[in-house]
Amino acid sequence: GCGRDKEEGGLLRHVQVVMYYIYLGIGTALASFLQVSCWTMTGERQSIRIRSLYLEAVLKQDVSFFDVEMTTGEAISRMSADTVLVQDALGEKVGKYAQLLTTFVGCFIIGFIRGWMLALVMLACIPPNILSFAIMSRLRSQISARRQASYADAGNVVEQTIGAIKTVISFNGEKKAIALYNTLTKRAYKATVLEGIATGLGTGGIFSVFFCGYSLAFWYGAKLIINEGYTGGQVVNIVLAMLTGSMAIGTASPSISAIAEGQSAAYRLFEIMNKEPKIDITDTSGIVLDDIRGDVELNNVFFRYPARPEQLILNGLSLHVPSGTTMAIVGESGSGKSTIISLVERFYDPQAGNVLIDGINIKSMKLQWIRGMISLVSQEPLLFMTSIKDNITYGKEDATLEEIKRAAELANAANFIEKLPNAYETMVGQNGAQLSGGQKQRIAIARAILKNPRVLLLDEATSALDVESERVVQEALNRIMVGITTLIVAHRLSTVRNADCIAVVHQGKVAERGVHDDLIKDPDGAYSHLIRLQQANTEETPEMPYVAGSRFKSTSLSLEQSIRDSPRNRRQHSSKSLGLSRSDDLFRHVASREEHLEIGDSEAPKKAPIGRLFNLSRPEAPILLLAIIAATVHGLLFPSFSIMMSGGIRTFYYPAHQLRKDSTFWALMCLLMAIISLVSIQLEFYLFGVAGGKLIERVRALSFQSIIHQEVAWFDDPSNSSGALGARLFIDALNIRRLVGDNLAVLVQCTVTLICGFGIAFASDWKLTLSIIGVIPFLGLQNYIQLRFLKGFGEDAKVMYEDASQVVAEAIGSIRTVASFGAEKRVITLYSQKCQASMKQGIRSGMVGGVGFSFSNLMLYLTYALCFYVGAQFVHDGKSTFQNVFRVYFALIFTAYGISQTSDMASDSTKGQESATSILAFIDRKPKIDSTSDEGIKLEKVDGTIEFNHVRFKYPSRPDVQIFSDFTLGIASGKTTALVGESGSGKSTVIALLERFYDPDSGTISLDGTELRKLTLSWLRDQMGLVSQEPVLFNDTIRANIAYGKRGEATEEEIITVAKAANAHEFISGLPQGYNTNVGERGTQLSGGQKQRVAIARAILKDPRILLLDEATSALDAESERIVQDTLDQVMVSRTTIVVAHRLSTIKGADTIAVIKDGSVAEKGKHESLMSIKGGVYASLVELHSKAA
Repeated sequence: GCGRDKEEGGLLRHVQVVMYYIYLGIGTALASFLQVSCWTMTGERQSIRIRSLYLEAVLKQDVSFFDVEMTTGEAISRMSADTVLVQDALGEKVGKYAQLLTTFVGCFIIGFIRGWMLALVMLACIPPNILSFAIMSRLRSQISARRQASYADAGNVVEQTIGAIKTVISFNGEKKAIALYNTLTKRAYKATVLEGIATGLGTGGIFSVFFCGYSLAFWYGAKLIINEGYTGGQVVNIVLAMLTGSMAIGTASPSISAIAEGQSAAYRLFEIMNKEPKIDITDTSGIVLDDIRGDVELNNVFFRYPARPEQLILNGLSLHVPSGTTMAIVGESGSGKSTIISLVERFYDPQAGNVLIDGINIKSMKLQWIRGMISLVSQEPLLFMTSIKDNITYGKEDATLEEIKRAAELANAANFIEKLPNAYETMVGQNGAQLSGGQKQRIAIARAILKNPRVLLLDEATSALDVESERVVQEALNRIMVGITTLIVAHRLSTVRNADCIAVVHQGKVAERGVHDDLIKDPDGAYSHLIRLQQANTEETPEMPYVAGSRFKSTSLSLEQSIRDSPRNRRQHSSKSLGLSRSDDLFRHVASREEHLEIGDSEAPKKAPIGRLFNLSRPEAPILLLAIIAATVHGLLFPSFSIMMSGGIRTFYYPAHQLRKDSTFWALMCLLMAIISLVSIQLEFYLFGVAGGKLIERVRALSFQSIIHQEVAWFDDPSNSSGALGARLFIDALNIRRLVGDNLAVLVQCTVTLICGFGIAFASDWKLTLSIIGVIPFLGLQNYIQLRFLKGFGEDAKVMYEDASQVVAEAIGSIRTVASFGAEKRVITLYSQKCQASMKQGIRSGMVGGVGFSFSNLMLYLTYALCFYVGAQFVHDGKSTFQNVFRVYFALIFTAYGISQTSDMASDSTKGQESATSILAFIDRKPKIDSTSDEGIKLEKVDGTIEFNHVRFKYPSRPDVQIFSDFTLGIASGKTTALVGESGSGKSTVIALLERFYDPDSGTISLDGTELRKLTLSWLRDQMGLVSQEPVLFNDTIRANIAYGKRGEATEEEIITVAKAANAHEFISGLPQGYNTNVGERGTQLSGGQKQRVAIARAILKDPRILLLDEATSALDAESERIVQDTLDQVMVSRTTIVVAHRLSTIKGADTIAVIKDGSVAEKGKHESLMSIKGGVYASLVELHSKAA
């Protein structure tokens, strides 16, 4: 009976231990659910908060910050990339790290309680571990910062290229953009490889020290048993506790590296967040008056732009504008006219002197309040990618629909808006791309009117309008200017004739001031000189005053334009999605996004893009093979270690002489493992770094190459704006790298561990293994369900996040407009709204991840319980031995440990697969108008005869608005044809169809009798030189911008010759760095006239057969215009030229004038013959003109 009692007591103890395991499992499951879900929630919320605070900090900066320190592309890439890294570091990875750290500490405490001598010796392994870890983290953080910097630069290239896509493709500049982008991604690749080396050394070092620790434990544990009276069970207990603790620290490495990367990203973000601007919009101190009269004075002002401190712009300028009067500021291009407007708006502060309003220094007034009193209309109006209604309400956020309509009527915009199918709800596209120049300008004026300002700043505000609109807008402005202090910047002097006072600015000072009639009396005065220049331009058309005449009383025109000259406002291309929209907008966007994917990417792979990724990695096949071998060796380490552990533990129960011999053997085996781990892990990380880095470089290059060759209509879709594409390229590439680099390594390791672990377990005791293995399908099922859930959430959150990126790109891109209208809070609110949706999805996926993690932990403990119970029974019944049970136990524990590492991969691999699908959809999309194709005819000689035959056309993004219904026009070779008509009549569309930005819906367009579609596209574009109304320059030197006109390398001589021809050489030579001056993002460091001359030089360098001039001289002052017009006249000789113009005088000398009305050509002929048609469209336009002048 005694033996049976003993047996029953033993079994009872076993059952007790099994119950402990079950309780532990339930407790751990609950804790792990809370850990993952709560930390994910924290991560998501913190990340949204950081994003919003970062955006707030960026929008709070003054304009000079954007001139000097940050570009739109950089801001977006920080916003999309750095915040993702911070979120990673703040979320579940912190929870995981805390969990593993407490495991580590707990295990060591147990070790010390059970036997301090052995625990202390094993503790000696910790300092080298911590040291190798610290070095690895430090290196990774530095390398990661370098990589992010290269990505930020690459993001800038994407932003600039896509923002100016029409310019890029009209100059066949795709290859240049791709080459530049690839250079930057190469730099990032080098950083990725260095990161692999650093991580490999660190991780290899940690594993190596770990195995050395066990080598020491086996040898020293045996000594303690022989000499110090320790028992075998005690040593086993300590070794297992230490093993669990060290494994915890090993598992923590992904968390620690994520935290290290997050830290370096957070440093970059906080650098901006803690930066105090010199001119602070959020500063609530400062004077606020009940009202202001609007008396404006500049007193002895000296000013240099922060981006060009060596060049003095204003040199002691003094100017007084009494309240309620109109002051016109005239002068040469680049003389500082628009700078005055920037100073009144307080975009900058002068280095010396004061700007006063009502006698009070503007610096002592509350900035937000004073900007609320000032309205600005600039030459290149910036609209946000939202509805017309939302754009107008930037003038007054709580405006009623009545007020909006009233403002639109005053700005002569109501007519065209109400004709649109969605009227005020019509989306304007990126930078207002869906509207013509004149339509955009009228919306900008309506926005300014709605603000009801005390001071109105008009910077060339009517330059984009046709005669009729200009006349009506001018009358509207004249009405609202009554009693409002108005500063007008204008090149056309006829525009400013009726101003109360005219100031002529020359070399940074007011050279003359007075009313038109007085100034004109001094024949040697600066004003008279400007007038003579202008008259020389218009003398040939005595019966029709310079078309600019109508442009006046633009006196008060330019709300937005002041924005123009001040550097940085021209970033408009990035002007993205700013209108405050409701949640249904989001769904509309998501829906349009889905349709767009169906239309464009029907051939995109919907399943298993992993195979495609490996296909793309084919050039690295030998490297990947070696990497997989290294990962296989790494994967074999733990199962092999299970043999050593069970063998080593068994020896602790041997007699002394055998214990000495066996323990030394197992100690030496562990040393061998340490060496193998150091080499294999280092090789694995380095080789996967090379392969993953190369794949990313290739994927980025291919996707950018594919994106840049898409047809223009594709970019009209809001989901393909520069901001959204930049964010997608960045985040998708990052996710794919994780999939192919880090996760592939883990996958190979785990597969090997799994096979080898089960092999050892089956070989040791197949019955025991089989009875335990029944639990494994549950683990598999749980992993699968978790993956399915995560996949669904990830895709939704991704679309929503791109939407939010767009808001940022747009706000930063049009920072001057945002500042001028005090819209910072509105932008932040909109951004937070867009982020809320993606945050909720993130939290949901955190919950699902929590359930998955909780279940896998529960299963792990139940597996231990089962293993312990069945093992005890088997040993008890003599069916197995103690050593075999331990071997099975360790084999399965190490296998489970290996597999548990893959559950961390679940969300990464889901993200990676979505990203791969998204990127491959880009790569696979075939453009409808393909500029990469060399197919088609190249004519040997181009005469330049162009025929439009019965062309019908609608813009793909506005299929309900018919632009051309039956458009037929013949353009003779070598002759100049001028297109006239109202704003929005389709003049610029003619140019867009000739450049093949779009193809007509029906009808044909031919060059020298050959239909355009049959010609080689890049060759066709080489034959045309385009100069548009809003010239786009790249953030590079003036030399590089001009050289962009030529396919090959342009010589210095060629560049100078064309610059002289475009009357640009003189002002360029006057700059401190001459042709090496950087023009700033979108050319913001140059004035409008200077930009236009650089653009004309670039077009001349191309030496095209066909010249397309879309309002090409509208931004020039009288002198530049005369010279540029002469240049263009010379360039136009014997070339086919198409001129789009609102000003009739610019086109009077054309060989043919075509009047476009209601989608077709209403009249065609020379000026004289068209004038003789009684009641003709052209004659009535000219008549309007004469009245306006």
